[in-house]
Amino acid sequence: MTMVRQTRQRQAVIEVLRASREHPDAAWIHGQVRGRLPHVSLGTVYRTLDALVRDGVVLTIERAGQATRYDYRHEGEDHHHAVCRGCGAIFDVDAEAMPCIPVAALPPGFQVTEVRLEFMGLCPDCTPQPNAES
Repeated sequence: MTMVRQTRQRQAVIEVLRASREHPDAAWIHGQVRGRLPHVSLGTVYRTLDALVRDGVVLTIERAGQATRYDYRHEGEDHHHAVCRGCGAIFDVDAEAMPCIPVAALPPGFQVTEVRLEFMGLCPDCTPQPNAES
């Protein structure tokens, strides 16, 4: 992992991501960073995010047809994600609450470097409710 040079823009992006639990996209991050650094460009934010992803500081959450979302990797806080197919909301799922992943099913000699687990479904707001009139 190479360490990227710490610039004001990079620090501002990291601070915005650290404070957010919403898994924001680059446009939202850009808007927040512009509140601190009014002249920062969207291109700078994208380049900074790319560097942070390469360095393992930030994870991407990607869905076909949707903007890439970003998740800061908080130290000592391992988690997975639950994604609502209805509204697109992304929820953190504590990794310690998850059952053990059966690594014995992997091909012999396969070396795991990262585990990313996503649950797809509907959040409570998007789940159809039974008709109360019945």
